[in-house]
Amino acid sequence: MTSPTNRERSMAGYYLQLLLWIIFMAVITFLAAGTLAYPAGWVMIILFGGCGLILITWLARRSPQLLRERMSSPIQKGQESWDKVWLSLFVIALCLWFAFMPWDAARSNFTAIPVWLQAIGGLLIVANYAGCFWTFNENSFAAPVVKIQEGQTVIDTGPYALVRHPMYSSALLLFFGMPLLLGSWTGLWGSLVLSIALAWRSINEEKALRRQFADYDDYSRRVRYRLVPYIW
Repeated sequence: MTSPTNRERSMAGYYLQLLLWIIFMAVITFLAAGTLAYPAGWVMIILFGGCGLILITWLARRSPQLLRERMSSPIQKGQESWDKVWLSLFVIALCLWFAFMPWDAARSNFTAIPVWLQAIGGLLIVANYAGCFWTFNENSFAAPVVKIQEGQTVIDTGPYALVRHPMYSSALLLFFGMPLLLGSWTGLWGSLVLSIALAWRSINEEKALRRQFADYDDYSRRVRYRLVPYIW
C-alpha cells in the first residue's frame, strides 16, 4: 500500500476545511432558526457545499498555488496592516449577520419572502460562485487578503475588463442573495452594511496597488468602475 502524496494530503485537508465550514454553517443556521424544518437553510447548505466542492477540485487542477492562498489563514505575512483589522472585524460581522437571518426568518414562520424570490436569492448565490470561477480563471493572484505577491501583475482581461474588483462584485451577489434565500427582509440591511465595508476595502486596496504598479493608474482610467458596471 503506497503512502499518500503531498498533493493528496493537501487535498484531503482542503476538503476537511470545507466540511468543517459547512458543519459550522449548518449548526448556526438551524440553531438560530430553532428547527431543522427549514428548507431554505438546507438549500443554502447544499449550494455552499456543492459549489465549494466543485471550486476546490477545479482550482486544484487550474491553479494549486491560488487554491493554497484561498484556503489559508485570513491573517497572513505581507498583508497590509489595516486589512488585518478590517478582515477580522468583517468575519465577525459576517457571522453575526449569518446567524441573524435564520432567526429573523423564523419570526414569520419562514413565510416573509415568497418562494419565487427565495429562488432568485439561490440563483444569486450560484452567480457569485460563477463570478469566482471567472475571476480565478483570469487571475492566479486573487488572494483573499490585501497583499502584493511575487510575480503579480495588473490583469485587464476577462471580468477585469468590466470592473476592477470582480471578486467583490461577485460577493455583492452573495450578500443580497443570502437574505432573499433565507427569508429575511431585515437581513438586507446587513447586506448594505457589508457592501459598504467591501467598497471601503476596495478603495484602500487600490492605494496599495497604485504604490506597487506604475500601470495601475492607466488601468483605472481604462476600466472606470470598481464594483458595479456603469454605476461605481
